[in-house]
Amino acid sequence: MARLKDKVCIVTGGAVGIGKTYCQALAAQGALVVVVDIADGAALAEQIGGLFVRADISDPATVASCVAQVMEKYGRIDVLVNNAALFSKLPVARYDEIDFDLWDQVMAVNIRGTFAMCRAVGPVMEGQASGKIINITSGTVNKGMPNMLHYVTSKGAITAMTRCLSRELGGANICVNNLAPGLILSDSILKNADHVADTEDKVIASRALRRHGYPEDLIGGLVFLASSDSDFMTGQTLAVDGGSINT
Repeated sequence: MARLKDKVCIVTGGAVGIGKTYCQALAAQGALVVVVDIADGAALAEQIGGLFVRADISDPATVASCVAQVMEKYGRIDVLVNNAALFSKLPVARYDEIDFDLWDQVMAVNIRGTFAMCRAVGPVMEGQASGKIINITSGTVNKGMPNMLHYVTSKGAITAMTRCLSRELGGANICVNNLAPGLILSDSILKNADHVADTEDKVIASRALRRHGYPEDLIGGLVFLASSDSDFMTGQTLAVDGGSINT
């Protein structure tokens, strides 16, 4: 049974990597998927019967235009997956080696972009008195991760953002939750050999399930948070990391 039949789902950063898997998984459950990315997602959108909107989520005007296009085509927004983030291309670096411009860029996409999408989509969902916002955070927030201070800091902020928004939007029957993957070997992260080499052995050693994680491992958690199965769950973090955090 299609658990998300005709639900309008926006996925930021949906054209490539894990985001692409998210889009395909939601579409397989019957959703009308909007692929939002600065990369070209037109072919993917056509493949899954959805809509592609090119957008830089760090720009509020572009985000507003994106949401307007979605509303013009579908008239509602049921699920927002805030997946877009700078991670896979980031160099491994000590805190005192991180350039301030790069720090600002990470915060602009990972935090400002997530906030911009929530700010634009939230009122639509409030008008509907329903909706699911899924913020993609990271297990690194709970255990720390050396040499990626900018990324981990940004994901910590999103974790806090989720908790606050769940309180503000709960009265409108909107659920706001975090999906926190561990290290996932997507095609995007595999392109950064230095990053994978620096982390994969330590990550696997920390897991109760001693294996690599793959994009497909996240589908169950994503569909659960997007569907009615999670209607009485909000402000929470669902860790999908092979038991690395284990709290």
